[in-house]
Amino acid sequence: MREHLKFYVDGQWVDPVHPAFLDVENPATEDIAGRIAIGSAVDVDRAVKAARRAFASWSRTSIDERIDLFETIVAEFEKRAADIGAAITEEMGAPAALANGPQTALAPGHFATAIEILKTFPFEEQRGVTRIVREPIGVCGLITPWNWPIALNAAKIVPALATGCTVILKPSELAPFSAHILAEVLHAAGAPPGVFNLVYGDGPGVGAAMSSHPDIDMISFTGSVRAGAEVARDAAPTIKRVTQELGGKSAHIVLDDAGLAQNVAAGVKTVMDNSGQTCSAPTRMLAPAARMAEVISVARETASQLTVGDPRGNFALGPLVSKAQYDKVQRLIQKGLDEGATLVAGGLGRPNGLTRGHYAKPTVFADVTNDMTIAREEIFGPVLAILGYDDIDHAIAIANDSEYGLAGYVSGADLDRAREVARRIRAGWIIVNGGFDFHAPFGGYKKSGNGREWGEFGFHEYLEIKAIVGWA
Repeated sequence: MREHLKFYVDGQWVDPVHPAFLDVENPATEDIAGRIAIGSAVDVDRAVKAARRAFASWSRTSIDERIDLFETIVAEFEKRAADIGAAITEEMGAPAALANGPQTALAPGHFATAIEILKTFPFEEQRGVTRIVREPIGVCGLITPWNWPIALNAAKIVPALATGCTVILKPSELAPFSAHILAEVLHAAGAPPGVFNLVYGDGPGVGAAMSSHPDIDMISFTGSVRAGAEVARDAAPTIKRVTQELGGKSAHIVLDDAGLAQNVAAGVKTVMDNSGQTCSAPTRMLAPAARMAEVISVARETASQLTVGDPRGNFALGPLVSKAQYDKVQRLIQKGLDEGATLVAGGLGRPNGLTRGHYAKPTVFADVTNDMTIAREEIFGPVLAILGYDDIDHAIAIANDSEYGLAGYVSGADLDRAREVARRIRAGWIIVNGGFDFHAPFGGYKKSGNGREWGEFGFHEYLEIKAIVGWA
């Protein structure tokens, strides 16, 4: 039973001003796994004051000082990697291989990438008679979700600290355990008091207080469109900067070539990874209508081989994060059936043999049209919709017919053709035949949000630009 009943503020663990606590469920067992303190506006205000004090000195640190801190953080992460992986499995149900792999490794990867960038980043440059100076924006409020908890925390903390900002982090109350270890890592690494602060809480109690606080200069939020709109409304009166990553309904265009079967199988597995709880997952597979029988056969076979069970064991999928998320996924699977999509694999209810835990079946629908609910709404579960296309122009039209624009995927043997298709997809993050890059900017078009994270592009979100005219 984990108990995290204090907040990390100004370099120390402090009690909430008004004691209030929340039980945290293990989604694999539905048992209570721990308890956390829940903050309020006064706790936020205390953290903001600490961050504001620390900003005066941290914003003036040298690049070498920031690199030294980040190198120490990476070393401390290595010491706590197993603890972080276990916490992620317990708090949100990621299978052990995933939790101890990408779920944990992405965080120190972001710090290591920032070290590379800091060595050459142009905080100042001369343009004619004018000196362009990029300065830290100030105190930043970071609001993160539960689905990739430590990775998404790091994706915001890293550029903020690297550019000289100070932060207050509100992790999801559904997945707070790994954030606690993150605070311990930063403390052990010697982060100066007030540079990093952690306050647990929910959206109405802590998130809204952060978004509306007059002395927070920027909010970075990852979550739903609904919550993102609320954050923006709360932030508007103080004219603070708001960056958002709000999810997606990403299209995966599988080209008609000899690699079709392999690419369909890979696409199914990518959707199901993390039990479908990934905002950039390729949840709409666009495949050539002329080969749909083959596509369906491969998709059915691939989904049927995916195992679901206790995330501490050797299973491909663990549970969904909560009963509310499970109910949402079940409602949308039923919607797919009601609207006439063909169930290829999976379906309603838990997988056979599982009577407790928020487990969903790896589900595939075919004969989906782009006006169906399962092709429009972000399900955030292990559910794939397969749509047929007649030609590439048709595929691109379907891909771009969405209110989201976070990610897109193109798979095909002809790289030049795949590149051309990638150029035409209206989304911020396109994957061609797999691949990964810490330096690639991550973020979306349309209702998928605004701003970018990861790499050098993430730095720019936390900087103000000053022009000193007459410098030369």
